[in-house]
Amino acid sequence: MAAGLPALLLLLLAGLTAVNAVTAQAGCLHAAREAALAAARGGDGSAAAGRAAPPGASVTVSVDGNRVQATVRAPVRTLGGRLPRFTVVATAVAAVEPGAAEGSW
Repeated sequence: MAAGLPALLLLLLAGLTAVNAVTAQAGCLHAAREAALAAARGGDGSAAAGRAAPPGASVTVSVDGNRVQATVRAPVRTLGGRLPRFTVVATAVAAVEPGAAEGSW
């Protein structure tokens, strides 16, 4: 019983870290979609992503011809605190809308 308790605690911390990582990944994906759609419409994609991104996230928006690609990266801290952080990344692509102002992104 005494040997099983530390293993159970370690498993609990790993599970909670996984939930934290999945939540951050979903937030990054939402922010990347918002950024890609805003930039495709001629708006400021970085500002749109900044409102939806998890704390500490970095946003990159690039335009390549008729496509807008937005990438959001966010660090995820492990719940143990002693392990290094890892990064989750999400990318979204949208087609540039006809009539969107050239170069406004």
